Amino acid sequence: MAAPTKNQYQKMVKEKSPNSRMGKNLLCAYLIGGGVCVLGQLLFALYRQLGLDEKTGYCLVSVTLVALSALLTGLRIYDNIAKVAGAGTLVPITGFANAVVSSAIEFKSEGFILGVGAKIFTIAGPVIVYGVSASVVYGLIYWITTLF
Repeated sequence: MAAPTKNQYQKMVKEKSPNSRMGKNLLCAYLIGGGVCVLGQLLFALYRQLGLDEKTGYCLVSVTLVALSALLTGLRIYDNIAKVAGAGTLVPITGFANAVVSSAIEFKSEGFILGVGAKIFTIAGPVIVYGVSASVVYGLIYWITTLF
């Protein structure tokens, strides 16, 4: 059997590929990602109502969102939300917590040292490295531009 031509191959790919649901995916990502942000704002308003200052309120919002994300990941609920939300679950703080906890869960059978300890940042590690590196570069640029 001869190899298909480029046009035949493109036709086969088009027939076998699922239809794009970009509109639905964008809407779900927007609504769920936005919902996470709204939850953060509601938590901040709650903490301020409880009499906490702004700095403490923001700190507690971050801690609460990380804890909720870790809990939902541990209960295998976060994965189901991610299937619907797609990129909407990548809101930085919750997505980062999910990446760390997912790695810990995946490698817990290998033990705490060689499993969890060694592999916990396999997904989140590059985020930390490039985040810190970018902040140093941006800091240097800011410092240089404010000198003159």
